[in-house]
Amino acid sequence: MERTGVRQESVWFEPGAQPGEGVLLATMRLPLPIDRVFAFFADAGNLEAITPPLLRFRILTPRPIEMRPGTLIDYRLSLRGVPVRWRTEICEFDPPHRFTDRQLRGPYRRWEHAHTFAPDPETGGTIVADRVVYELPRVPGRSLVHALIVRPELRRIFEFRHAAITRLLTRAPLTARTPSADDATPAPAPGRAR
Repeated sequence: MERTGVRQESVWFEPGAQPGEGVLLATMRLPLPIDRVFAFFADAGNLEAITPPLLRFRILTPRPIEMRPGTLIDYRLSLRGVPVRWRTEICEFDPPHRFTDRQLRGPYRRWEHAHTFAPDPETGGTIVADRVVYELPRVPGRSLVHALIVRPELRRIFEFRHAAITRLLTRAPLTARTPSADDATPAPAPGRAR
C-alpha cells in the first residue's frame, strides 16, 4: 500500500538480476526538518550508534570525517564472529538531498547505498529513503545463503537502524518495541560456512 508515494512497509526487497543479488529499499518518516536529518546521516560517527551491537561495528577512519565525493571510510565489524574490514567511498554528496556510498572492500561483491532525503508533504518533516543494490560473492550456494540468511539479516539490521534513528533524533518513546542486540544477528561473511 502506498501513501504519497512512500510504501508503508519500512523495509522491502526487489529481486536482483541474478541469484544472490538484490535491491533493499527502506523508508522512514521523521518529524524533523530535512537539514537536521541530513546532518545526522552525513556524520559518519553516527553509524556506530545505529548499527546493531552484535555486529561490533567500529569506524577506523580518524574523525572528524569530511563528507564529499571521494571520501574513503574504513570500518571493522564482526559477522558471526568473523572479523571483517569494510571500506566505502562517498560517490555522491548533495546536501541536504542525497549521498551515495559504495563498498570498495568488504563482504559483498557489490554494495551501493543511496540515501535520499525529501520534505514530507503530509507532516512537514522528512522522508528518508535507502536504496541498496548488493551482490554476494559468486560462490556455490549463494542464492540459498541470500534467501535464508543475508536477506533476513539485512531486513533486521535496517529495522534496527530505523528504530535507533527515531530514538536518537526524536528522543521520544518508540511506537514499536525497542530493538535488542538479538534482533540483528549478523549474517555470516558471504561464501563462508556457518
